[in-house]
Amino acid sequence: MRGTDETGGAKQDPASMQGLRAIDKASREMQVVILCGGMGTRLREETEFKPKPMVEIGGRPILWHIMKHYERHGFEKFLLCIGYRGEVIRDYFLNYQTHSRDFEIDLGTGKVELLGSADDDVRWSVRLQDTGVHQQTGARVKAAIRYIDGDTFLVTYGDGVADVDITAVIDHHRRSGRLATVTAVRPSSRFGELGLDGDVVSSFQEKPQTAEGWINGGFFVFEKRAFDLIDADANVSLESGVLEILAAQQQLSVYRHTGFWQCMDTYRELCLLEDLWKSGQAPWKTW
Repeated sequence: MRGTDETGGAKQDPASMQGLRAIDKASREMQVVILCGGMGTRLREETEFKPKPMVEIGGRPILWHIMKHYERHGFEKFLLCIGYRGEVIRDYFLNYQTHSRDFEIDLGTGKVELLGSADDDVRWSVRLQDTGVHQQTGARVKAAIRYIDGDTFLVTYGDGVADVDITAVIDHHRRSGRLATVTAVRPSSRFGELGLDGDVVSSFQEKPQTAEGWINGGFFVFEKRAFDLIDADANVSLESGVLEILAAQQQLSVYRHTGFWQCMDTYRELCLLEDLWKSGQAPWKTW
């Protein structure tokens, strides 16, 4: 899943990411809004007691993987829109160091001493906003606007990973001059693809990317003005309540990503991501 994307930018090798373009200070200050409030009903095996962004791949929540990818591109300011089982996400970040390091606690005084060195030196600034259990994605982002500094910000879902070149998406957004940019991806087929030679199967490929058709892969760039389209109390989805309207107004730009992208909607997809991580061949590991 390498090559050149259809915006004309050369794809980066995620193993090294040596070709990452420098981003200016204004871009580094952009906040990344991550939608973390859904109930994840199709992954009930994992989400009965925790939100889907906290489902682990390789011992770390998928949310952590997403944030590490943004960090690799220079973005360290995050705003997490929480809802269902939001207390699990709150606890994770409030106690981030003790979740990821050995420690000793004096139960008499409450003093905590972190032991050893950190295996994950992050410098994230993380805001958590409770956007409700039943709010839809567009309403969650609308509610987050009051915490957004500046006119431009990034948005993505908390349940999918990719090797998207975030800097290239932002460059494309700026050149487009539109209110929003969506990253388009080619989804995997639901079924294995058969190559046929008469009545003999000549090849078999398990769930390849489809050659035709693009879908919403997340990894958005928005101008704040895009959310003037919806009322503050309107409970609408990001897709039908915002993106459809922007598209009708010719205000939605598209960045085509031909590299790796995978959502985690089902237990099978979770197992796929876990297997890729264990094999050491996780394409989204850009850090």
